[in-house]
Amino acid sequence: MTRSSRIRYALAILLSAVFLLAAPAASAQMKIAVVDVQRAVMETEDGLRAQATLKKLFDRRQHELDARQDELKRARDDIEKQAKVISKDALQRRMNEWQQSMAELQGVFMEFNKELQKEQNKMTQPILNRVLSVLRQVAAQDGYDAILERNAVPYARTDLDITDRVIQRYNTGGAAAAPAPSGAAPKKAPPPPAPAGSR
Repeated sequence: MTRSSRIRYALAILLSAVFLLAAPAASAQMKIAVVDVQRAVMETEDGLRAQATLKKLFDRRQHELDARQDELKRARDDIEKQAKVISKDALQRRMNEWQQSMAELQGVFMEFNKELQKEQNKMTQPILNRVLSVLRQVAAQDGYDAILERNAVPYARTDLDITDRVIQRYNTGGAAAAPAPSGAAPKKAPPPPAPAGSR
């Protein structure tokens, strides 16, 4: 989760807590729903296509990074095996080279994660905008006074959750269509690749 996402999430929790604690009598008369925005974005048809596209874009790169990490692991094992049969100077030289290679790989992993996050944000932002548009339509149509982020409230009855309805309405054209990600894929797709890192 990015810093800005954490700030927005914390603010949503704070606002929800203030709303629920400061006006219990008013809330009883208000029509309220909850929605899991992240799930709504990822489980729409556009969201599933975006995930498939991200996976296709980054799987090959991830395999390359994994191969480099395996190579460094083998090199470390070899250094440990040779530790008692080579001179201290040679051992130190090999260790220094290994540590430098590891530091370089960690830098590549960090850049990979940044690139993945940037591409994911680029692809999902139009979908998020359309999901929010659908939410506004649902609120106006059904007379909701508030629709809260599901993960920002400590408790909500399951019948108040309209996430599935939002996804269905999105998929049936409830708001202006979001631009389709390049490289169209089947509706169902695996989740985006996990951020790269040490095993």
